Amino acid sequence: MSTLRVGLRCDAGPRRGVGHLVRCLALAEEFLARGAHVAVFGTVEGVGWASAELAERGIELHPGPESPGELVEAARRHDLDVVVLDSYELDPAAAGALRAAGILTLAVIDGDSRGQDADLYLDQNFGARLPELPGRLLAGSGYALLRDSVVTARPATPRPATTVGRPRVLAFFGGTDAVGAAPALTRVLLATGHPMDLTVVVGRPEIEAELETITPGRGQVVRPVPPTGALPALITEADLVVSAAGTSTWELCCLGAPAALVCVVDNQRESYSRVVRHGLAAGLGELPELTAAGLPGRTARATAARTLNGLLSSPRRRAALAARAWAAVDGQGRARVVDAVLESVTPTPTPATP
Repeated sequence: MSTLRVGLRCDAGPRRGVGHLVRCLALAEEFLARGAHVAVFGTVEGVGWASAELAERGIELHPGPESPGELVEAARRHDLDVVVLDSYELDPAAAGALRAAGILTLAVIDGDSRGQDADLYLDQNFGARLPELPGRLLAGSGYALLRDSVVTARPATPRPATTVGRPRVLAFFGGTDAVGAAPALTRVLLATGHPMDLTVVVGRPEIEAELETITPGRGQVVRPVPPTGALPALITEADLVVSAAGTSTWELCCLGAPAALVCVVDNQRESYSRVVRHGLAAGLGELPELTAAGLPGRTARATAARTLNGLLSSPRRRAALAARAWAAVDGQGRARVVDAVLESVTPTPTPATP
């Protein structure tokens, strides 16, 4: 059998974020482990660590075709058997065009299929459900796409409750913090008055500049760090993680991290609500509420600070969140997705007629 050739269509950048690329990278690692040839088609700019991750794995990066016709032409030129589409910006007709050209198409979605006509759909969000679709739906956190660095760092058992005088807190909001959440949540964390050693992943220079204007209280230390491929290690070392409710949610769950989430964009709202409702993470609200002026903003920030203070003060609360999160995501999602792709590429032979 010839080598399976897979193309991943996604983009990453300071304003787009890196969530699409990160989950495509997880798929790439699984396809590579199965002996496939993998290439990424898209724009990856201003995110040095992400470009390095591709280069380290020998994954080629090609310009990202935009129109359905350009995608089909690129797929034929590179002899692709499978194309994975992970974008909110591409023309939804691209999936149908690829499918009509005989190229197996997997559309990675977050609640809304955008009218795409794909062979397979993947919605890795917790409790995901969608109405009728033309192709097969892989739904739920059992299909969460996680990189090697996350899966190998997964603890064998959930974290125990551990008392610490000055908790280590990690705050990050996507690979680039495209919405600028870090300063607002840093202020909320420090407003708890609780001692902490706070590490904040800073996605852009202007965010770091704003953080420098924030003065910690007694017993509080704020340490900004640049985006890094070593994020799983930072997560496992932290006593509490504060993050956006995006694709990193499934990394936090797999690693069994006690986490408090913020809904930073509209398409996170439904998944955020489900995760918080089922106790996989604490909820801090939506970013526009936390940054609002006047009484509504002060009320939202005070409520979030109380939630955080409760977690910082209670090892048992943190351990309970961590245990439920750990049980929800086992780290095998990408293998299940690739299994489904391979089954679709190579259908079960029809038994011969006697």
